[in-house]
Amino acid sequence: MIDVNQNKRLPYLREKTSLLTTEPGCYIMKNESGKIIYIGKAKNLKNRVTSYFRENADHLPKVAKMVSLVYDYDFIVTTSEFEALVLECSLIKQYKPKYNILLKDDKGYSYIKVTNEPYPKLRAVLQKEDDGCEYIGPYTSSFAVKQAVEEANKVFGLYTCNKKFPADFKKTRPCLNHHIKRCMGVCTGEFSESQYKAFVQNAVSYIKNGSVKSVERLTDEMNQAAEELDFELAAKLRDQIYAIKKAAENQRVVGLSIDDTDFIGVAVNGDECCISVMMYRDGRLFDKQSFFIGQPEEERKLRTDFILRFYEDRSIPKRIYLDGEFSDEELTTQYLSEKAGRKIQLTVPQRGEMLRLVTLAKANSSEKLSQKIGIKSKYISALEQLRDLLGLEKTPEFIECYDISNLASENMVGGMVVFKNGKPLKSHYRKFTIKTVEYQNDYACMQEVLRRRLSHLDDKEDESFSTRPDLIFLDGGKGHVNAVAEVLKDMSLDIPLYGLVKDSKHRTRAIATSGGEISVSRFKEAFNLITTIQDEVHRYSVDFQSKKHKKKTFASELTTVRGVGEVKAKKLIMTFKTKAELKSATKEEIKKAIGVNDEAADALLEIISQMK
Repeated sequence: MIDVNQNKRLPYLREKTSLLTTEPGCYIMKNESGKIIYIGKAKNLKNRVTSYFRENADHLPKVAKMVSLVYDYDFIVTTSEFEALVLECSLIKQYKPKYNILLKDDKGYSYIKVTNEPYPKLRAVLQKEDDGCEYIGPYTSSFAVKQAVEEANKVFGLYTCNKKFPADFKKTRPCLNHHIKRCMGVCTGEFSESQYKAFVQNAVSYIKNGSVKSVERLTDEMNQAAEELDFELAAKLRDQIYAIKKAAENQRVVGLSIDDTDFIGVAVNGDECCISVMMYRDGRLFDKQSFFIGQPEEERKLRTDFILRFYEDRSIPKRIYLDGEFSDEELTTQYLSEKAGRKIQLTVPQRGEMLRLVTLAKANSSEKLSQKIGIKSKYISALEQLRDLLGLEKTPEFIECYDISNLASENMVGGMVVFKNGKPLKSHYRKFTIKTVEYQNDYACMQEVLRRRLSHLDDKEDESFSTRPDLIFLDGGKGHVNAVAEVLKDMSLDIPLYGLVKDSKHRTRAIATSGGEISVSRFKEAFNLITTIQDEVHRYSVDFQSKKHKKKTFASELTTVRGVGEVKAKKLIMTFKTKAELKSATKEEIKKAIGVNDEAADALLEIISQMK
């Protein structure tokens, strides 16, 4: 955790800010060498800049790091907040400060190559060469190129094998691609060069103009072929029209007005953030780009900053759909509309196909992020769903869950399991033997366990205890939550706290709050995760309680030996802590450990030998 109070300039910065104007404008943070490290805009300069330097400020890690490096700042007063936004965009573009969102352009370009041979092929290539071939592009995304080539080859049945035609006509039987209608079967020799080149040009037109225009043109060609009684060609064109429509159905955009639209999805996990943009043009997916932002800011501001940077030097589509709320909605929409010279719509969809597509963009972000940080995308989605469902400020990285297990008032124990990024962190699991509660009382037991655990938050020698949880779950309902909430209040700890409620068949049903319940059945990934957590903590605590019970029963058996009371039985078990150590203990070792005679030692060895 970065302590911004280590910045020796804070007193000076606070005094300077106390005299700052309340007008709108831009503020420019600089480090000790005078380099600009962050630029922001504000409706009220004094209030905004003060928020960085106030005492005990609860900054996100990225902001805390920036503040710790601020040596001085400058500011520019503007006549309106919109003017401040325009100035902020201009200054960020000019100075590229380290702690603003900066998107690196892909310097490489991709092309679609139409080979120069009697029977041409479509290929995705990274360089344009002077070889007499036709090149379509350049494209800034290799994703768009590869997808376009794969789809065009599939839709129009173009061959993708390494055979050379016409030299390889009829040398072998048609391959599987021909039988499953992925290839028209050029190897059969049934298509002339002119016919096949016409199909290739149809594929090129499809790539350039999109599915709607291609269907219209191919329909005209099919009708003309039918009028000329060329039914074989008409049938082939009919099949290509069907394939184009089928491809569009697979993209799930048939009948939708998605001619110029971007979908933006954000995935956050710990200190990493990925944003994906899926671009639809002419009714089909045209391109996809993903960016790793590094340590994330507050998500509403993150989305706005990303939009402003992303469309800085790009054409702006008519409609932009986002996966969540963004800050400065009116200003951002106005800025993009004036930049594009036409009205731009920024929307957070709530239902229907637009929500499905923006969810798809978010899924792409999660998948990219999962590849980078080595966590399955389902865990990222589950944790984000939990964050949104519970209204948490950030995606929980460390989740702790507690359960109490007992047999009436016997062997009362507690279990603590820890999940990091959605996966069990077994090295951090802990067991608690209840010490202060004499009779069965789950609420009191849970209070004792949490008080003992949270009192070790500053214990640097035990990593599992010194790690502050982002979220605490209790195996129980609102009664458990209210009981433990008192402990958190007494200890002045602000940690999100919830219960996990089971149904009559002991299956996870809902999340309990201090005043009610939150249904989770509609959120598949989050539901699966909390079910796993609840099952794990129950297994862990019951297993501990069972072992305690067996240990106590075994200790009782030891006291049946003359000369061995509860104290000596307990001492024997503590000396030889495991079953294996006890079974391998010699007679002399037992006599020495608890001070008994030969007869007692022999009796103890007999009981130990029968231990299961």
